[in-house]
Amino acid sequence: MRRLEPGMFVSGQITAEEVAELAAAGLTLIVNNRPDGEEPGQPTAAEIAAAAEAAGIAYRHIPVAGLNAAQVPAMAEALASAEGNTLAFCRSGTRSTYLWALARATQGADRDMLIGKAAEAGYDLTPIARFL
Repeated sequence: MRRLEPGMFVSGQITAEEVAELAAAGLTLIVNNRPDGEEPGQPTAAEIAAAAEAAGIAYRHIPVAGLNAAQVPAMAEALASAEGNTLAFCRSGTRSTYLWALARATQGADRDMLIGKAAEAGYDLTPIARFL
């Protein structure tokens, strides 16, 4: 997991087996930004959702195959609903970082701060910077 800001983390694909460990580590919300069937062997959204429910973690599925206008408000709403630490994941964490930055921008976050926080975590927001 890479920290973007206090209480907000991103990562690559997680497994259903890891969800209980994430709950024990203090996560209260998982946001899955990966569409089902993106690659062979990938856990399904339903599998991660069931593991999250069993672990007492809130779960949102906002699949990103290509960014669109509906995903940003959905992510903003998910972030606003978080009552603790959030993990957003996709294949590598990049799409989750993009969606976090776009959602935070709609909430008034400073563009340069978002770019800097993403860079500190190892992600480049240059491709979406004009939208922040």
